[in-house]
Amino acid sequence: MFRIAAVATLALALTVSTSAWTQQQFQTEQQAQAHCPKDVVVWLNLPTGVYHLKGARWYGATKSGAYVCKAEADKAGDRQSLRG
Repeated sequence: MFRIAAVATLALALTVSTSAWTQQQFQTEQQAQAHCPKDVVVWLNLPTGVYHLKGARWYGATKSGAYVCKAEADKAGDRQSLRG
């Protein structure tokens, strides 16, 4: 019984630790668009995990950020800015 519980716990730990997703980050909008031609490119503020759409005040303008694909940002758990 103990062995089954230990195996189940190990399997759960492996599942949790491998479920993290990180998106590709790019220095230019063009590089990101080439990576995901059918998706929207957003500017991700790396420390906060908040992304900004093109035309928004902080698009390409935060101190520490990168261009990423919106679908990958969403999958990684990042969120869209509520203030633009």
